[in-house]
Amino acid sequence: MKAIVITAQGGPEVLQLQEVPAPEPKAGEVLVDIEAVGLNFADVLAAKGRYAGGPKPPYVGGREFAGTRADNGQRVMGYVEYGAFAEQIAVPEDRIWPIPEGWTAADAAAFPVNYFTAYLLYWKASLLPGETRRPSTRAPRALIHAAAGGVGTAAVQIGKLLGIETYGTSSSDEKLQRVAELGLNHGINYTREDYEQAIEALTRGEGVDTVFDMLGGDDTAKSIRTLAFDGRCIIYGAVSGKRPQFDIGALYAKACSVHGLWLSRLVYNRELMNSAWTTLHGWIREGSLKPVVGDVVPLDRLADAFQLVLERKNFGKIVLTVKA
Repeated sequence: MKAIVITAQGGPEVLQLQEVPAPEPKAGEVLVDIEAVGLNFADVLAAKGRYAGGPKPPYVGGREFAGTRADNGQRVMGYVEYGAFAEQIAVPEDRIWPIPEGWTAADAAAFPVNYFTAYLLYWKASLLPGETRRPSTRAPRALIHAAAGGVGTAAVQIGKLLGIETYGTSSSDEKLQRVAELGLNHGINYTREDYEQAIEALTRGEGVDTVFDMLGGDDTAKSIRTLAFDGRCIIYGAVSGKRPQFDIGALYAKACSVHGLWLSRLVYNRELMNSAWTTLHGWIREGSLKPVVGDVVPLDRLADAFQLVLERKNFGKIVLTVKA
């Protein structure tokens, strides 16, 4: 079968379309004929050798996909750590979910990483319905960095459904306007405005209840300073490539805390994932939730898609088509 192989550590130049052996399912696995694959920043980091626990080259990348089960013809979408930039994949049966009615393969390939991650961010922040951390006198507040990205757009949509007051950062007024159409309450263009000062002004000095931080570096410390009393900063990445820095004084002064979230590990918690899917699927059936798909390009143009991610030019999810 054809697959995109990461031949060495590096950028788009290390991606090669090659013929590789077709996968053979093991016990508990199913074979899926892939139609579309979602591209994530984690895929780019893994190719560069900067993703913790990632495989060593050469390997087939890609962590979310949509297609058809080879054994029964069911349309499914799924999540893996790697191996999806290909025509077929063998995957554990508990890593796939049925494609909702009316969704295209591109829609489905844009779902698993973004929407499970976004939902679990609110879970980690203890801001789901019934949680004791939800303020009693106002709507909970969440600061979502990179609000126009894949996880960002998902977090905005889910935040709206949860009754969260959302604050989102982006480098573009155009992107912020598009995210506002998804339900973002307050957009902050960080190229013109310091988001720490903006949050202080917008919340009248109270701060936000949670920050979803995938930036790392000094931005983690800044994010912590935007928190309200007993706030939580949830770290789920470090796209800056810099180790997160912490403002210990702010943590002490506001009784705040920092938590980590990694879908690659949480996906093994079947009870948690089943609960997340039950809620997400309910919203999907109601027509309240649908992935935001930006660029759609053929798999053999993966290098171009990598470049879009590196240049921060994508809105929502970039999807690669494998089969028409």
